[in-house]
Amino acid sequence: MKASDTSIFNALSPNTALFFIPPYQRAYSWEKEQIYRFFDDVMRLVHSELDPKQKDKQEHFFGTLVYKSEPTGSFINLNVIIDGQQRLTTSLIFCIALRDLSTDPQERANITNTLLTSSNSSFEDHVKLKQVTADFDAYRALVRGDEETIPGKVTDAYNLFIKLLTPKLQIEGLTIRHFITALQRINVVSILLDERPYKGEDPQVIFETLNSLGKPLTLSDLVRNYILLGMPSKEQTKAYDEVWQPKIEQPLGEAYISKFFRDYLQCRDKKPYKVVNDNNTKELYYQFKEFVEQTFTSRDAFIKDIQSYVPCYLSIIDPSHYEDATSDSETIRELLCNIFEDITSEAFKPVVLELLHMYQAKAPATTISGTLLIETLESIRTYLIRRRVLSLTIGENKNIPPLTSYLPAVARQETSLIKVLSNQFYQLRLPNDKEVRDTLERIAFYKDLRSYSKFILGKMEEQHTKVAVPFKNKAITIEHIMPQTLNEMWRSELGEEHAEEVHQNYLHNIGNLILTEFNSEMGNKSFADKKARLASSTILYGKEICQYEQWCEESILDHQNRMISLFLDTFSLPDEYKLANNWRDASKQTTEMLFYPLESDPTILMGRKPKAVVLFGQPFPIKTWREAFLTFFKQILESDPRASVLLRNNQLETFGKSNALIPWKELRKEIREHSNPDYKWRFKTLDNKFCEELKEIDEECLFVYVNYSGTAIVDRIARVMQLLDLDSEEVIIKL
Repeated sequence: MKASDTSIFNALSPNTALFFIPPYQRAYSWEKEQIYRFFDDVMRLVHSELDPKQKDKQEHFFGTLVYKSEPTGSFINLNVIIDGQQRLTTSLIFCIALRDLSTDPQERANITNTLLTSSNSSFEDHVKLKQVTADFDAYRALVRGDEETIPGKVTDAYNLFIKLLTPKLQIEGLTIRHFITALQRINVVSILLDERPYKGEDPQVIFETLNSLGKPLTLSDLVRNYILLGMPSKEQTKAYDEVWQPKIEQPLGEAYISKFFRDYLQCRDKKPYKVVNDNNTKELYYQFKEFVEQTFTSRDAFIKDIQSYVPCYLSIIDPSHYEDATSDSETIRELLCNIFEDITSEAFKPVVLELLHMYQAKAPATTISGTLLIETLESIRTYLIRRRVLSLTIGENKNIPPLTSYLPAVARQETSLIKVLSNQFYQLRLPNDKEVRDTLERIAFYKDLRSYSKFILGKMEEQHTKVAVPFKNKAITIEHIMPQTLNEMWRSELGEEHAEEVHQNYLHNIGNLILTEFNSEMGNKSFADKKARLASSTILYGKEICQYEQWCEESILDHQNRMISLFLDTFSLPDEYKLANNWRDASKQTTEMLFYPLESDPTILMGRKPKAVVLFGQPFPIKTWREAFLTFFKQILESDPRASVLLRNNQLETFGKSNALIPWKELRKEIREHSNPDYKWRFKTLDNKFCEELKEIDEECLFVYVNYSGTAIVDRIARVMQLLDLDSEEVIIKL
């Protein structure tokens, strides 16, 4: 490794200074924030130059420029940029803006010939810097001075520099020479890598460990680097231009490419991985890299494999992309739309990704038929919507991706996905008909299932009439037969004595709802007027309502029963699952019963008391459920530094209260302001003490809301385990 300090101007000036940004590098990504920061640094240097009081003029350190050198066959070497491409590109775009604002032809020629082009360059138009494919045309157009520029971030940066420089040159009296001088005081550390064997200067390792001055590297950036780095420049360009960019990155786009890599990893490795964000990018990348190295014999084999999953993933993120030559195409597309747009399941992406890949496979051993694919997608849709009716989502993101391992057996018809789904632990259960019916009779369907209500009613209508309903059309809405606002006419319809009670109990119930194209026309009209309008409806719900003479509690309940039966028929289960307990009983019968908060059926807690909480293999004796709750939190907070922040920031979702974990300084205020004098007895310290039992209390002493039943306590423990990614075996309660 050879390191030297130089200015960005001096690095770019020599006629032999040729730079190549390899295709594994990301495209130019600096936004206004980074451009303004760069310009502010330049202006600070300009002001220093103009200040006669500053004898030692300011300089600015601009970071590192890391490159390796490749011979080109002549006396000129090509400098392949490993790190610093964003800074280098920005500096050159700035130089182009300076040139274009200069009124001196000789000055313009000097900037072009010294900084932007070289007679030694083999690149098009003799540019000194060959950009990645996505940026090169736009950059080259600016260097040439074309009148028509190419839209993109390179051109956006140029336009912003023109906007920032113009008043400085035309109003404040600065000159191009002032800014060139500033470039001569912007310093970089230029690092030339020694690529001789055993020197330990692997460009890939250096790329992975370097920090960027601008945007952090994405998972896509790191994976692209890992796959392409190490090839000679020409091979990199060929692999990127012919496969990676047009067949992987371009179809998926910037918004989905990193998500795709994570879902591909979940699919192929058959286990869950964290959602991609700025904080875990490196962690996911190393996991991805390890998987590739353990699975594939060559990078070409990996590229071929991952490329084959791209069309399948496109069908998931946008089902309108799905197309095949069979008569099943429309049905499959509709099911994908239901699962990923109407129900919006993230958890099933890796499972369906593998399903579609198997469906398109040519090898008989891994192929799934169209009929079996449709049956399996219908099972997923049924599983999800039944769980949404019961407001069940806990555990899906972590526990669904591993189900991919069952798909070969599904393809061989040794099992079915519905059987697999019915054998998960209780929190992941497949709700049976009784659970669904009981819930739909009770909940405010219109409000509680607002995200899914039109989808559910639309699919029920389709099941009933065998005609698709465009339920996403805004003209199709949900009509309350008994209106949301009671008037005298409706009080009479419902019966004066019980009108308020019926309205309160059934307003948003599925028994009072239909899908219609006439909602705006009916409003608070009488039941007779609504029937007259619904008689001409093309949606069968309306015609069914017309059979009732009066709309009252009896007719609402009758319609409720019809609607629930239709739901169960639309999202149906095989007969053996309709009334079965569709979950795996994880309680283990030994001399004592073990309860697993993430798996066990809470109904087995009835009449039982806890004896101990086993946390990470260590037992803690307890006597009450509250003690179990507090012991759990005390050990979790002591063993996991991130737990405190995560729990405090996710209280409403985890505990059902925004103040379930609260320091004494805040609890004390709540106690004073609360109207109930017994409010203070609802909170305890982690050491199982009420505030009244303590003589002195530290302001930051943490109190926990403990006014829960035993069943509610284990539910909260399960939610915390999900939040902290704890496995089922890590928290066990002995009964």
